[in-house]
Amino acid sequence: QVSVLYFARSAELAGLRCETLSVPQEITSLQLWEEIVKAHPRLAVIRDQVVFAVRQEYVLLGDQLLVLQPGDEVAIIPPISGG
Repeated sequence: QVSVLYFARSAELAGLRCETLSVPQEITSLQLWEEIVKAHPRLAVIRDQVVFAVRQEYVLLGDQLLVLQPGDEVAIIPPISGG
């Protein structure tokens, strides 16, 4: 189980700021995103703009294999505008 944190637009689309999800311990970043979108289909619209952080390190969506530990934090960070 991992803690998923939603920020800005991702929180609006998911309808919450954090939750715990059960996912496989070994999973690619893209598969992890797909698991999150299964839980919150409205997040699909930000797929091409979203930044992932796993244990406070940025991760690109793709084939990168993640080895998750129980309680790890996954942050969903959409693009932030402003100046």
